[in-house]
Amino acid sequence: METRPGLDVLYPPLGLSIRAGDLTLCPLADADLPEYAELIRRPIFEDPEVPYAFPWYRAEPDVRVREAVKFQWRMRSNVSPESWALNFGIWAAGRLIGCQDVSAQRFADRRTVGTGSWLTLDVHGNGYGKLMRQAMLVLAFDHLGAQRAESSAGMGNDASFGVSRACGYVDNGTHVSTDGDPIVLEQRFLVTPETFRRPEVPVEVEGFTGELRAMLGA
Repeated sequence: METRPGLDVLYPPLGLSIRAGDLTLCPLADADLPEYAELIRRPIFEDPEVPYAFPWYRAEPDVRVREAVKFQWRMRSNVSPESWALNFGIWAAGRLIGCQDVSAQRFADRRTVGTGSWLTLDVHGNGYGKLMRQAMLVLAFDHLGAQRAESSAGMGNDASFGVSRACGYVDNGTHVSTDGDPIVLEQRFLVTPETFRRPEVPVEVEGFTGELRAMLGA
């Protein structure tokens, strides 16, 4: 019987993985979506009414799950050198605990990525937030060849601010959010290879192939 190539060959992002300490980061595959759906139902913010809560987090759980799954499929179909976003699940001890994304517009020209992340409330305070961002920045700077990584968080989200600064991000002005309701003033952050504070544990990246490099314009 003829052996057919796996999805990681047909769609190279699915073959990518990052390991750092206790954490494993992999792009979410269809087989992960049931676990992802349960993750989306769990608390993320201690107070869900804070202004800086994600707009999608304010929806009813069933709506939140449906929209989140559609979002995953939509991101995969829109990957091109001109515009792409990769969304990684974060696993600790074999359990999905959050998500970390990296995205870019015209990466070959701009050499700039944006990042965003979240963890469920029950795993806050374990250092995972810092380590998963550091792991993603190793991918961005050492493998993609990025020169800048940008992020932002709503005013008042001191925990997120602290993680950003612990990774070497510096303040980069403010802007008013364009998504969701209420409108939120956000602090912008910037990190470069020179300011990046690397993790204390080794970071291993697997599956960053020539085909994936071409897809991302790296």
